[in-house]
Amino acid sequence: MRRALVPFGETEMEILQVVWELGEASVADVHARLGGDRAYTTVMTVMRNLADKGYLTFRKQGRMYVYRPAVPPEEFKSDLLKRLVDKVFGSPLELVQTLVRQESLGPDELAELQRLIEKLEESDDAA
Repeated sequence: MRRALVPFGETEMEILQVVWELGEASVADVHARLGGDRAYTTVMTVMRNLADKGYLTFRKQGRMYVYRPAVPPEEFKSDLLKRLVDKVFGSPLELVQTLVRQESLGPDELAELQRLIEKLEESDDAA
């Protein structure tokens, strides 16, 4: 089975971001945070789908469901980046080369990149 580059759409990403920010949230909380950009029923359906996909968990509180992240943002970003590297660039080196070539990195950013490389080399030497 082929996995999509991005495991879900823009609305799902927005809702997941809100739940990460709030720590836990009801559909009403997320709907309010989105400022009415999405219909309440859409938010409810998307949150249920995110729970079905394993990205959110929930508990019932009275008549309401309260959702929490099942996956920390760092883990999600790491998985997404691995997919991007594998499917688009082929290797981490290709990703970095593309970023360096395409982005106008200033002297401070290049110096920081050099420091990161040196730090990685030092940790490899220590291992």
